[in-house]
Amino acid sequence: QVQLTESGGGLVPAGGSLTLSCTASGDTLNNYGMGWFRQAPGKERELVGAINSAGSSSVFASFVKGRFRISNDNRGNTQYLEMNNLELGDTAVYYCAASVASGVSTHRGRYDYWGQGTQVTVSS
Repeated sequence: QVQLTESGGGLVPAGGSLTLSCTASGDTLNNYGMGWFRQAPGKERELVGAINSAGSSSVFASFVKGRFRISNDNRGNTQYLEMNNLELGDTAVYYCAASVASGVSTHRGRYDYWGQGTQVTVSS
């Protein structure tokens, strides 16, 4: 089974950019549909974006508004969530997740493996 580790979180001013990484061990990410989720204090975990195992199809939550992008490295070991024009409302713990289903999965219940999360804080 795959183990996932997120990194790249931190403190960033509003309007800034940040790229999160999700590194896999035990398997390659090419075998999984992948998702990024976030959870702010007192709120439920919500989908940020999801991509199929081939990397050919993706969806994003409406609040993303074209600001975020998901990409993979050539070896299939690391996936990136590139976030631009960050807003105060983007402050949350961000998680990557893997689903044994190869398609795009938008519901968190479809994901089998989760990373530990990385904190993103956007300051005014």
